[in-house]
Amino acid sequence: MLIGAVADDITGATDLCLMLSRSGLKTRQVIGLPGPHTDLSGADAVVVALKSRTIPAAEAVEMSLQAAQALRDAGAQRLMFKYCSTFDSTDAGNIGPVIEALMDFTGAEQTIACPAFPATGRTVYKGHLFVGDRLLSESPLKDHPLTPMRDSDLVRVLGRQTRLPVGCIDITTIRQGEGALRAALDAARKAGTRIVVTDTLDETDLMVLGAACADMPLITGGSGIGLGLAAALRAQTDPRPAPTRMPAPAGRTAILAGSCSVATRGQIATAQAAGLPSYAIDVNALSEGLQEASEIADWAIAQPADSTPLIYSSAEPGQLAKIQSRLGREASGALVEDTLATVAKRLSDAGFTRMLIAGGETSGAVTAALGVSLLEIGPEIDPGVPWTASLSEPHLALALKSGNFGSEDFFLKAWDLLEPEAEHV
Repeated sequence: MLIGAVADDITGATDLCLMLSRSGLKTRQVIGLPGPHTDLSGADAVVVALKSRTIPAAEAVEMSLQAAQALRDAGAQRLMFKYCSTFDSTDAGNIGPVIEALMDFTGAEQTIACPAFPATGRTVYKGHLFVGDRLLSESPLKDHPLTPMRDSDLVRVLGRQTRLPVGCIDITTIRQGEGALRAALDAARKAGTRIVVTDTLDETDLMVLGAACADMPLITGGSGIGLGLAAALRAQTDPRPAPTRMPAPAGRTAILAGSCSVATRGQIATAQAAGLPSYAIDVNALSEGLQEASEIADWAIAQPADSTPLIYSSAEPGQLAKIQSRLGREASGALVEDTLATVAKRLSDAGFTRMLIAGGETSGAVTAALGVSLLEIGPEIDPGVPWTASLSEPHLALALKSGNFGSEDFFLKAWDLLEPEAEHV
């Protein structure tokens, strides 16, 4: 196994799997900690998808170390810790504490922190993270319901999360190529810098970073560095072409959206304008027992069989703040996740086999409810979001989308990449 990756949420893991698969590596995604009978053999890369981004830091560390041990036992030559391209975290963690623990586990003297994913507008310049042309602290991520990001300086952000010295190598050095970057990393290591934030403005920079850091026992970052790392390693395997379409089981389609991001809200509006039947979850009504998962699922089942019902809970920031102030941030989020997970299970039992799930926390809750433990990566719908096929029962086609990813017509066009399995008989 060339790469064993520990990802802190479901959609981020799927995103990384796409980058590795697109580079020709045979890639598998494991949902949750691998069990004793999980077969990780035969893959160039395995990504373990945890739900550890917003849990207490000590729990995230323990879970990440268990995943790392399972990957090492399965023969992983190097480890990667994958977190969000917008560095979603708080001053208490969890990125810094997990990096520290994995550095101790691997014996790494130094690692990089490279969250950049230029294909989706996430870049780093002078150690500052940008979303499009806005600083992270001025982007919609400043109002994230669980991890509001109000500081764009990653050296400063990471420095508040770890006891290890944090530094930065800027774009001027990286643009000088692999040799210059290796020399700068070595100088930083000798000066005592253990974690190095790396500037990244485009895919060429990712290739330089991947080549220079491929020998590190631990690499940390977003999906972009996975792309650079895979490019540096694919000569060691037999690359396979990325799929352009995916056979999917016959059955009905549905969209479950639990993200409150600007991107997801725009996708919902576009789908509604196109005539998709939609059902808005009212969190206050849920909390008072006036709305239940069973009635939401029954509504979707009652829609025309050839339609794609959209079920969503994607409040505007002001409305979300009011809900959270009344119910609490964690409680309101868990209420939505649990509801959508229950709805997904009822829909699966009723013959819905193709589902698009929006939101990392929602995706984690839904895959757990469905009992999905192993995924094969299919074609790319938009940067960072592929279709996947469950390799365990039930047999499903799933698109697990980060709330911030995808074009406005994502909910409409995704289905065009699926075709009946019968065509492949």
